[in-house]
Amino acid sequence: MSKDVKPTRKNLMAIEDRIELSERGHDTLEKKRDGLIMEFMDILDQAQDVRSDLDDNYERAQRNINMARAMEGDVAVRGAAAALKEHPEITSQSKNIMGVVVPQIESTKVKKSLDQRGYGLVGTSARIDEAADAYEELLETIILAAEVETAMKKMLDEIEKTKRRVNALEFKLLPELHGAQEYIEQKLEEQEREEIFRMKKIKAKKEADEAEEKAQEAAETEVETVPADD
Repeated sequence: MSKDVKPTRKNLMAIEDRIELSERGHDTLEKKRDGLIMEFMDILDQAQDVRSDLDDNYERAQRNINMARAMEGDVAVRGAAAALKEHPEITSQSKNIMGVVVPQIESTKVKKSLDQRGYGLVGTSARIDEAADAYEELLETIILAAEVETAMKKMLDEIEKTKRRVNALEFKLLPELHGAQEYIEQKLEEQEREEIFRMKKIKAKKEADEAEEKAQEAAETEVETVPADD
C-alpha cells in the first residue's frame, strides 16, 4: 500500500485521518468483543445448568415411564397419552444483547393439572401421573435449552466475527496505514532536503554571480581611472 500512494501532504493528512478513525473503531470493537465475551460466559454458565437439568429430567422421565409401563402396561400408557386434548403452545420473540438478536421462547400449556390431561382419574394410576409430570418437566427444560443453546451459538458467532474485525484492523489495516504514513513522511523529508539543497545551490550561484559582477565592475572602474600616456 505504501508504494501505491502518492507522497503528498494532502494524502498524508488523509491517511492520518484514516489512522485516527481506524484506531477509534479498533477500540470500540475491542470493548464490544470483551462485553460479548462476558455475556457469553453468563449464558454458558446458564447452558451448563440447563444441560445438567436436562440430563436429570430425562433420566427421571425414563424411569417413570418405564415404571408406568411395567405397572400399568403399554396400552394404558398409550391411552393416557392419546387422551391429551390441549397441546403445548410455543411462541418465539427476540431480544437484543449488545447488538446480537437472540430468541426468547415462551411456552404455555406445558405443565397441566390432572383434570387438564384428558384421561379419567379413575382409569389411571399415580404411576402414569408421575410419568406425565416428569415428561412435562422434561419438555419445559428442552424448550429452555433450545433458547439458551441458540443464544449461545449466536453470541459465539458474533464474538468470532468481532474478533476477526479487530484482528484485521490491528494486524492488517493499521500496519498498512502506518507504513504508508511513514513512507510519505520519508518522501516529504527527502523532497524538503532536496529543496533546501537546491535553494542553497541557487543562493550560492547567485552570490557567485553577484561577486563576479562586482569584480567585473571594479575592474572596469579601475581601467577607466588609469591615466592615458602622453
